[in-house]
Amino acid sequence: MGAPFVALTVAGSDPSGGAGLQADLKTFHQFGVYGEAVVTLITVQNTLKVSRVEVLGADLVAAQIQAVLEDIPPHAAKLGALGSEAIIEAVASLNFACPLVIDPVMISKHGTPLMANDAVAAFRRLLLRKATLLTPNLEEAAALTGIAVSNPAQMRDAAEMLCGLGAQSVLVKGGHLEGEAIDILLYEGEFLELPAERISTPHTHGTGCTYSAAITAGLAKGLPLPEAVRQAKRFVHAAIRTNPGLGGGSGPVNFLASW
Repeated sequence: MGAPFVALTVAGSDPSGGAGLQADLKTFHQFGVYGEAVVTLITVQNTLKVSRVEVLGADLVAAQIQAVLEDIPPHAAKLGALGSEAIIEAVASLNFACPLVIDPVMISKHGTPLMANDAVAAFRRLLLRKATLLTPNLEEAAALTGIAVSNPAQMRDAAEMLCGLGAQSVLVKGGHLEGEAIDILLYEGEFLELPAERISTPHTHGTGCTYSAAITAGLAKGLPLPEAVRQAKRFVHAAIRTNPGLGGGSGPVNFLASW
């Protein structure tokens, strides 16, 4: 057996296990990829609420990343919730030397801010150009571009703007659209639509984290980016459809789903 594929997540901690680095590690494992995790912030949350967020020091976050990169360098990495301008600056100064999926996590499922307001400009200025793939939802795409993003045409406009700001590729996620859940990928100047039947369930906690982690796992295994996105979309759809119904609020998806 050869050396395993390795993926790194740089993200916040969700003690309920449905989102953040816990969701990322579960997803990596389901895809047969060895997972590494760097903690950026700690939350106090469950399926009902987020009651506290503590952001770690930027030097501690950077030291964690450097320790991993120098010993077990990943084949692909993802950035999730970064929390502060200082962490964004520290992360942007590092060389990952692998495909980098950036999920611009700004607000939790429960509406709690996970990125300080002053950090958004730093994110746009420093990190967009490092993204092999940027994966914003509608709200995040609107915050990063300054335009309304509520339909497929506006999703395409936002993707083009974000590529213009430096991202190599952009996947605008349409989970909050009315009707069919269409995601739009802009890759090498071409648009690819990824439709999926909408599933009526409150149990969608951590879907963005899981989606970006699944893409990262595919890239770590050497898949072309469009195929990594397609495979991740199939997995997330199956994970939502077969969710275990845990918790009294927005529960987690099924990380053991087959796709």
